[in-house]
Amino acid sequence: MAARFDRYRATMGYNGLINARQFSTAASWPSEYDYPDTAYDHSLRLETDGLALELQHARGETDDHTWVWWPERRILWTGDLFIWVAPNAGNPHKVQRYAAEWAAALREMSSRDPELLIPGHGAPIFGPERVRQALTDTAEWLESLVSQTLALMNAGATLEQVLREVKPPAHLAERRYLQPVYDEPDYVVRNLWRLYGGWYDGVPSHLKPAPEADIGREAITLAGGVDRLVSRARALAAEGRLALASHLVDWAVAALPEHREAHAARAAIYEQRAQEARALMTRGIFSAAARESAEKASPGASPSPQGRGPG
Repeated sequence: MAARFDRYRATMGYNGLINARQFSTAASWPSEYDYPDTAYDHSLRLETDGLALELQHARGETDDHTWVWWPERRILWTGDLFIWVAPNAGNPHKVQRYAAEWAAALREMSSRDPELLIPGHGAPIFGPERVRQALTDTAEWLESLVSQTLALMNAGATLEQVLREVKPPAHLAERRYLQPVYDEPDYVVRNLWRLYGGWYDGVPSHLKPAPEADIGREAITLAGGVDRLVSRARALAAEGRLALASHLVDWAVAALPEHREAHAARAAIYEQRAQEARALMTRGIFSAAARESAEKASPGASPSPQGRGPG
């Protein structure tokens, strides 16, 4: 935990910016922390006023997580290892997360046969059978993503192929506590790829890519002008092909950062993507992009460059 606080101090500006993007708030991040006066690596027995609690370290959403077990009453506090939604194991903005160890921690919790689960967020779960199901289902969800991802990586698949083929277990799709409303399964897969394979995605042009602005200028040339590129992006969005439309408008504004019409299209496309997104992480990033371009598309923004742009 002390190392985490040190990292927070070193990345205050970045953390403020990503919090603003994720949660649509003002950019801010604390600079003062209460460092722990007691630290442990694996487990710690905490006794106070005749009460004995077992603290267990686990790596999951963070590398410094603790879950708490009260043997006498068979009560389990999971912290954010269980939060009534699909595990937040792939946040696009955050440092490495640990899906396999997260699942192992859930299995260990279940082995204690708890009668009451008190989660990091949401309502408690009563009854050993219901608690066991919640813990083991979540473990299985994570384990499935890990095993599928590793199998494809070992077979030589690219990241794009892995993202296309890896899916959570179908029989768990309707579980209320495994819905992707905070994080998304493909973000977990990306995190697994980073953990086990690094950042290279298997596409050679991505190893040392051209600047986005250069790609944008070439796209404008091929399209016969920025207006045609933007028009095509709008047409793709109208067909529901929002991911592809996003590439085109991102290229347009990268090549011509002051072009109001390109920003207007970008704002509309990302606003639509935000409205269709279930996961908070996804919605926050798309909404931030929409707001950014909406500001640059407003009448008070700098005028669009004259002409058709490169090509």
